[in-house]
Amino acid sequence: MRKLWASLAALVTLSLTGCGYNTLQSNDEQIKASWSEVVNQYQRRADLVPNLVNTVKGYAAQEKTVLLGITNARAKVGSIQATPELINNPEAFARFQAAQGELSGALSRLLVVSENYPQLKSDANFRDLQAQLEGTENRITVARNRYIKSVQEFNVTVRSFPSNLTAMAFGYKAKPNFAVENEKVISRPPTVDFGTAPAGPQGEAQGAAR
Repeated sequence: MRKLWASLAALVTLSLTGCGYNTLQSNDEQIKASWSEVVNQYQRRADLVPNLVNTVKGYAAQEKTVLLGITNARAKVGSIQATPELINNPEAFARFQAAQGELSGALSRLLVVSENYPQLKSDANFRDLQAQLEGTENRITVARNRYIKSVQEFNVTVRSFPSNLTAMAFGYKAKPNFAVENEKVISRPPTVDFGTAPAGPQGEAQGAAR
């Protein structure tokens, strides 16, 4: 009897291996690990925002629209729980992606505005925060790329024969991914227009200097 059970167990193991079950498990774990790194890097960026806003406010308090925009964008990001279950929900994933994209845009606008304030640009704390933000953005790009590749591999396995039969049997479905166009926008560095000066005496002084 023991030999019979051993033989059946061996057959089941071979069947699961041949139909892609182990590959699905491996890919799924890789996605979870990659997602954790994406979330960690996005959180690192969000943690920089309060100090960045306070530093800018000290030199450019009149930029209320930009400061409020980045504060609201960070709050929206914080309201979304980036749980492992989120990556299986296309609607929730889209909301997460949109919120992070909004924060990226707000940060870009803040950096563009900072170019109009020489004293702010020379502030050591601001330069340090800007360097940290730049490094974090690079880490986000790397983490997102790893996640994108992990999801692509998983989705190919889910949709390919015969592993698609195993995926259906065990309830595995294709996972949502970061859109290519969104990836291009997120990775694009902010454009700085040195020809634009803020209204008022400071802007006029800068214009006269040019």
